Amino acid sequence: MTFDCSGHSGCENGGRCFQDSANCAQTSMCVCAPCFYGTRCQFSTKGFGLSIDAILGYHILPSIKIHHQPVFVQISMALTIVMSVVGFINGICSFITFNNTKLCAVGCGYYLLGSSMTTLLIMIVFALKFWILFCSQMGLVDNQSFLYVQCILFDFLLHVGISMDQWLHACVAIERAISSIKGVLFDKNKSKKVAKIVILILLALTIGTSIHDPIHRCLLDDNDGDVKRIWCIVTYPFNVQIFNGVIHTIHFTVPFAMNVIAFLVIIVTAARQRSLVKRDQSYKQHLRAQFRQHNHLLISIFVLMILALPRLIIIFVSGCMESARKSWLFLTGYFISFIPPMLTFVVFILPSKFYKKEFYITVNRYRTVIKTRLLRISSL
Repeated sequence: MTFDCSGHSGCENGGRCFQDSANCAQTSMCVCAPCFYGTRCQFSTKGFGLSIDAILGYHILPSIKIHHQPVFVQISMALTIVMSVVGFINGICSFITFNNTKLCAVGCGYYLLGSSMTTLLIMIVFALKFWILFCSQMGLVDNQSFLYVQCILFDFLLHVGISMDQWLHACVAIERAISSIKGVLFDKNKSKKVAKIVILILLALTIGTSIHDPIHRCLLDDNDGDVKRIWCIVTYPFNVQIFNGVIHTIHFTVPFAMNVIAFLVIIVTAARQRSLVKRDQSYKQHLRAQFRQHNHLLISIFVLMILALPRLIIIFVSGCMESARKSWLFLTGYFISFIPPMLTFVVFILPSKFYKKEFYITVNRYRTVIKTRLLRISSL
């Protein structure tokens, strides 16, 4: 195709139209400018936020078997499977640990139980989002009502889930700081009541600050001869883009600041209390000792912050995916942003002797129940 469409181009956004013949054209196509895609270059990769549709969608080749798909798609598929399985196992292990009357005797137990449930929701939606996108681009799923519901719902749930997880982790840190200050005067019953109210407030907050996303999403058909693609597109007006950026910054920076402040309060309070009991050491020596004892908390805070940072960068990115290299960068950032919800078990249970002990007790209890039921079934 070397002939221009002689002024009858249907291409949008600066795309160039070419046809197979100058006089009697049978086929035409659009060559899109950077940052645009679609049969008429009608879709943009600018400002797509935390959504895999614009990152991966156009790389999926319709009616092509999985092992013949581009490496980009195959790696995405492998990462989705691995992360979904690991994240789901983490969520299950965390849930069975914190779904415990003993651990829920204080507010921390409720926050971590909520985080475990959030992790399970995120991992389920994360996996479904990928496979529905893949199947829709392959033409295996074309029910408009189903695709519309998942279009407006799934990205919204991911936004809410990831933000909620960060806030719940920050609440755990704050309650630990309050507990260290009050010591034996810490009211466990009050902390439980406060935790229930705080979780409801956070849920309302994250939903309310993310509700603009499904409002500005729509489902569009993209027909190219025999090939039909269905796209989930989000388009924010300029003022909504500003609001979206500010809200994501708040959901990122405020929980991070809460975690750091809580960490400092814990080590300062513990050092002050130790210096009153053990006067043979100075306050600074006690402070250094407490810092060494609790440095795993600070490390986990910064690791989670670094892993969550790509999500914020994607939200604020001013450019677009104008090359295959940028597609890899955006895809990497997308998958990294889902790692923090997968680490609840690693960050909170494994470093704690108390939580780890309760986990083993719970596993043994479930194992005993399963064995008992299997014996009953076999005896029938």
